Amino acid sequence: IHRHHKRTPYASNTFPRESYRWECKDQGLFYYGEALDSTSNKTSASTYWSVYTDPVNPFAQAGFNGSCQFPQITLEGLEDSWQHGKDLYGVYHDLLGFLPSQIDNKVTYRVSNNVITSQVAGMLIQGMYNPKGNVPLHIQPSDIDSLAPSYSCPAASKLYSTYGVGSFAANWTAHLSATAPLFKALDTVSGVAPTSAEWHNWFDHYYDNLSARQCHAKPLPCNISDPGLCIDQSQADSVYRLGQYEYSFIYRDAPQSLQAAAGSYGVFLAELASRVRAAMAGQSDIIYRHNVAHDGSLARLLSFLQVEQMVWVGMGSEVVFEVYKRAGGETKWFIRILWGGQVLRSSNPSLGWKEGSVDMLEVKVFLAYVDGLVGRGAEKVVAFCKG
Repeated sequence: IHRHHKRTPYASNTFPRESYRWECKDQGLFYYGEALDSTSNKTSASTYWSVYTDPVNPFAQAGFNGSCQFPQITLEGLEDSWQHGKDLYGVYHDLLGFLPSQIDNKVTYRVSNNVITSQVAGMLIQGMYNPKGNVPLHIQPSDIDSLAPSYSCPAASKLYSTYGVGSFAANWTAHLSATAPLFKALDTVSGVAPTSAEWHNWFDHYYDNLSARQCHAKPLPCNISDPGLCIDQSQADSVYRLGQYEYSFIYRDAPQSLQAAAGSYGVFLAELASRVRAAMAGQSDIIYRHNVAHDGSLARLLSFLQVEQMVWVGMGSEVVFEVYKRAGGETKWFIRILWGGQVLRSSNPSLGWKEGSVDMLEVKVFLAYVDGLVGRGAEKVVAFCKG
């Protein structure tokens, strides 16, 4: 499971008016439906969205002018997605001989209901397999999706709100009060209203806006009316540092974070446990499951695994669950979890049994940990969310 790759910022994270354009004319976002019945000779044209603004339209576009959707995976993000797929194939096929040479029913891909994950998946699959035919992307209904996640869990949302974004908890508001001068300086350049709660109850909006620019080698913004008044690199670095602090606090440092993550991401973990059990029992032909998700997905997953050091999950960052069976002797199964290409380190003594590393941990220990928090079939999640 990994976060999508580079994208434009969300529209809600753009300034009221941006000082330069953002163009995406070097790519196409392909959207069309087609009959899967092989007997039909009525196929679809290969169509893509071409964003434009008509000069007759009297309404001004908020945020960036240009030819992009906000968000969409950029050309750089598409290229990263392709390379990600190529690298995965290089490791799990060429190096380890695990993946099949051609895409088949042993390999599946899953995305969220946000189209940017499908934009990534298409390029990634091409980088892995260069398939000749159509490839299904598995997706759950939008109101119960466990990957994003988007299923309703009021208890988890309420718990997050008691100590994190929007709360009045002193250990949350302290850093916001201390950084009031930084917010004021950012607002002066951006034109964001100082009274906007969404922009000032955490640094998420400024983080996304500034990091999206710098991920694409775009200049930091200047004021529309005063081009000499700009956000400088030291201010941007402060935003990034504070964003890292906020993610660590929300998903790891706060005592309530584990329970909140178990409630809001427990269904995905229950699904994962079910897949592992099926593999061990020889009840599934699928050997590789690939999930394209979001920063909130990975953050909750890392929270659940009690990662030793929490960060704001970067574009393309992945967590890999590898299941091993011992060759010869008594049958035993083991799991290794990778984070950022290295063995994940967990603060939980059951998971991080090897000096903090989740490395060749007996599967039964991992499954007991998951079941203890979310229950078989996520039964404990249902009870918690309704509580």
